[in-house]
Amino acid sequence: MQVKHPIDSVCIMTDIVLPGETNPLNNLFGGELLARMDRAASIAARRHAGHIVVTASVNHVAFNRSIPLGSVVTIEAKVSRTFTSSMETFIDVWIEDRESGEKTKANEAIYTFVAVDEAGKPVQVRPIEPQTEIEKSRYDAALRRKQLSLVLAGKMNPHDATELKALFM
Repeated sequence: MQVKHPIDSVCIMTDIVLPGETNPLNNLFGGELLARMDRAASIAARRHAGHIVVTASVNHVAFNRSIPLGSVVTIEAKVSRTFTSSMETFIDVWIEDRESGEKTKANEAIYTFVAVDEAGKPVQVRPIEPQTEIEKSRYDAALRRKQLSLVLAGKMNPHDATELKALFM
């Protein structure tokens, strides 16, 4: 199977926050942001897999900054690591200053997708090879996150979580 790189899966979506998408404080609803991130991440995962993908989990979401009405929001998603049929996708959310155009990171998230065939059965995905330092860091951390998730779900013995154990030894 041919190796791909995270850059091959990049999805960048830019949109504006409209009044019907805001809460009583005139900030973007968290659920609206989650939906936007899910769409961008699913496009990135599909680009990598070349198959239908389904959201398996939302592993992490950080709402670090509110996103005010009228903000220009850019969501950048790309696959950070692949496993047998699943892919971890890292999402960065940026807001653009209305006057200067300067972008500030507002939020981030990590979603997991599974590639499936037309019948909904999982299919194998291509391996990924990170290139930049941040891609390498996210790639390494993805295995620890997966092991932690499996241990917490009772699907992996903690003694077998070698990458997690390495953090504490």
